[in-house]
Amino acid sequence: MNSRELSALLSTLISELLLILLLFPSSNPFSIADSSSTSTSSFCGNLFPLIHCFLSTAEIATTFSFLSVPRKRKRTHFSESDSTDEDNGAGAGVDELDRVHSVMPQNPDSFKLCFKMTSSTFEWLSGLLEPLLECRDPIDSPLNLSAETRLGIGLFRLATGADFPEISSRFQVSESITKFCVKQLCRVLCTNFRFWVGFPSPNELETVSTQFENLTGMPNCCGIIDCARFSVIRYDGSKSISEDKFQEESIAAQIIVDSSSRILSIIAGFRGDKGDSRILKSSTLYKDIQGGMVLNSEPICVDGVDIPQYLVGDGGYPLLPWLVVPFVDPKAGSFEENFNNAHHLMRLPAIKTIASLKKWGVLSRPIEVEFKTAVAYIGACSILHNVLLMREDYSALCDELGDYSLHDQNSQFYRDASLEESSIEKKASEIRSVLATRAREFDTSDHPMDPGS
Repeated sequence: MNSRELSALLSTLISELLLILLLFPSSNPFSIADSSSTSTSSFCGNLFPLIHCFLSTAEIATTFSFLSVPRKRKRTHFSESDSTDEDNGAGAGVDELDRVHSVMPQNPDSFKLCFKMTSSTFEWLSGLLEPLLECRDPIDSPLNLSAETRLGIGLFRLATGADFPEISSRFQVSESITKFCVKQLCRVLCTNFRFWVGFPSPNELETVSTQFENLTGMPNCCGIIDCARFSVIRYDGSKSISEDKFQEESIAAQIIVDSSSRILSIIAGFRGDKGDSRILKSSTLYKDIQGGMVLNSEPICVDGVDIPQYLVGDGGYPLLPWLVVPFVDPKAGSFEENFNNAHHLMRLPAIKTIASLKKWGVLSRPIEVEFKTAVAYIGACSILHNVLLMREDYSALCDELGDYSLHDQNSQFYRDASLEESSIEKKASEIRSVLATRAREFDTSDHPMDPGS
């Protein structure tokens, strides 16, 4: 007897029991004054536990009947009749749990290579995203895929950079479903969970600045600004067969990072051939800071100089009251050189973050997708980067920076001629000089490239 038949039978029995109560009612069910009412009340009282038992059983059976169809995805085996109509488009006759396990290695190291996270983080993320990943299927063709499979397909693409035919074969689904699941994961992350890379509140910034001060002795620093560049191959749409129709370009993403390599802000989609300073001035971040909407807390007075909240950046940025860059050609043994050493140490978390983002397979090589899709990949990997740090899961964090350059070709020394000898530059220079007196004594040879050390 299946669950629906069981539910119907129990409902019938309950109806008959209720009918008996109606045929033999008590004159006053709350009174036990006379013997007849006592007998009837006793009769009813004896039936109530039984009715309650039947009601509970019926509720369980009914619930089971409603859940029976979804649960078929996770059964150990499908019968041929079950697999005929329920898994169209998702690999008929393939058990859902087996499908997931077949691509999820039991070895922890292999699991991290496939998904850039531990199995416990994967399970946590799957539970969190499940209601969002399982909605918005094509109206006429639901995928009938579990959240685990959808997440696995999307993460495998981001983590390894594998092409769609390979992922399709691995997960035993069509290429169209593979592309849908990857796009859906990126959309859910970038739309519903973008707050994971949202700029901190003033109270949160106090914690960020305290961590930087503990590291270098310089107060009121609220983050490191830098630019990451990712290669993308764009198809120009021409019908002629020519190598020129595929053009390799780069996308720039402006990021702000705290001392733990957590991304505080990311703005992606700039042309990669632009310098860091031009990208900054064309970003909404620049407008917000200049307009007093961000980094607007009260300054700290140090040696008679007001030190506002500020960011640190490399020589590719201009020196501003809220943007501190290193001194150019400082004298050996001077406080300027010591400041540059401290400044270098402060920038390491940003360098580590960029190296970690490029460790994601889809970003480690030229991305052969539309420009907006490439931007979505960058955003999704950035959000996942912060999620992993929040979970204390360092599977995707770069351990060694190796030969990663502090300055790429677009981040060379910058000086804005319009600021020369201006009041803004003088104020910024004064702030930097005061900060230099507060910097602890550092020698870069004493500090490894990995800030986590």
